[in-house]
Amino acid sequence: MATLVAFHAHPDDEVILTGGTLAQAAAEGHRVVVVVACDGVMGEVPPEGAPRLRELRASAAILGVHRVEHLGYADSGHGPILYPDPPDRTRFTRADTEEAAERLAALLRAENADLLLSYDPNGGYGHPDHVRVHQVGRRAAELAGVRRVLEATMPRDTVQRLVRLIRLLRLPFRFDDNAFDATYSPASAITHRLNVRRFARQKRAALAAHRSEVNGNGRIASVMRVLVRLPVPLFGLLLGREWFSEVSMSTVAGRSGTKQAGL
Repeated sequence: MATLVAFHAHPDDEVILTGGTLAQAAAEGHRVVVVVACDGVMGEVPPEGAPRLRELRASAAILGVHRVEHLGYADSGHGPILYPDPPDRTRFTRADTEEAAERLAALLRAENADLLLSYDPNGGYGHPDHVRVHQVGRRAAELAGVRRVLEATMPRDTVQRLVRLIRLLRLPFRFDDNAFDATYSPASAITHRLNVRRFARQKRAALAAHRSEVNGNGRIASVMRVLVRLPVPLFGLLLGREWFSEVSMSTVAGRSGTKQAGL
């Protein structure tokens, strides 16, 4: 049995990008760990703790995840303004990459991780916290000696079709029509395509556990509300596939060694 560590930016990302994969790994008897960089709070964390981390733990339990950890950073937001850090922690995009990578590497070592799930170089749709997950994830795997890294992504043409469907359904969606033209990954970069439709019920329930996002007014809240109300077969048809690009860690290590040598 293997140990899989999934590194995500925010609570709810673990469901949307990898929920079926996590559920499948847990069902097959593997140890599954979820680590999020950010806690879902833009300001100071309330005394009772971050609500979205509680929702993350509920979601993880539905998927069969064995351990959930927060790397200790605040959300950076998604827009032209990067607000000052809250007094109690650093926004993830301002975090020192090496320090953040060492925090994650310590977890990878403690878990003796066999596989790290992270994000593609575009950070999916380009959110700055997602881009930083890609950077920190690769470096942490290198530091911890994790041999296999799969970067969660989607085929770019699939994303564009989904956006057209959302527009056709007239759902509020606060992104420009061309916002996804250069995001996620070309089909040629994808190495793993997983059919996780048999875990659609778990994935839908895990998404519904993120109540503050589903019932909020975020950029994709209206889409999430529709998704959690879909019949399981239709939910599985839409979100029953997950995609990854495998990274050659020997190549990453070689590049790092070249930089360190000053060549």
